[in-house]
Amino acid sequence: MPHFRRQALEAALGWDPYNVTEDADLGIRLARFGMRVGVLKSTTWEEGPPTLKIWLGQRTRWLKGWMQTYLVHMRQPWRLFKELGAWPFIGFQLMMSAMFASALVHPWFYVLLADGAVSGNFWPRPEAGLELAIWWIAVGNLALGYASAVLIGAIAVWKRRRAWLIPHLVLLPLYWLLISFAAYRALAEIFVAPFHWEKTRHRARRHKRPAVVY
Repeated sequence: MPHFRRQALEAALGWDPYNVTEDADLGIRLARFGMRVGVLKSTTWEEGPPTLKIWLGQRTRWLKGWMQTYLVHMRQPWRLFKELGAWPFIGFQLMMSAMFASALVHPWFYVLLADGAVSGNFWPRPEAGLELAIWWIAVGNLALGYASAVLIGAIAVWKRRRAWLIPHLVLLPLYWLLISFAAYRALAEIFVAPFHWEKTRHRARRHKRPAVVY
């Protein structure tokens, strides 16, 4: 949940009213104006989307907003580089583009695995040389990626005394595929409905109130 000073918001000229993930755009705007964004050590108890349909709409909007943020701020790459500086500019490329690019590429990994399994050439390994070194780097990156994601999730729920959620982490690959599906929906909407804001319905926790939509 973002919090900011009104003075900083006005200095950054607000956020892009056409961007459907306004906090992503605002974060880059603040950085371009020489301001910094920090993280508060707190937990935001927000209700998760109660249905797959609502979750899919929310993730589609987020991913579309990240795509919009990247495309808009990269209209003048050299200007962005000068305003952010070298390392923040590189961080922007790795963080913002990688979030939706990895989601778009991820399903094709399973397609290649399935094709290899059907053709009898499952997970081929080069014999030697640079190709073998790259193969080991790729395998290590894959293993560490999955292991670190599961470990971080396990630590998070354990520290919040919700250890009963740990077995659900085996569903993480399926969750990532659903994110990829949302990413392709977002990519399509960039062309046909770039400014459509897919609302997320929430229910109040303690009081009987109508569902909140934002």
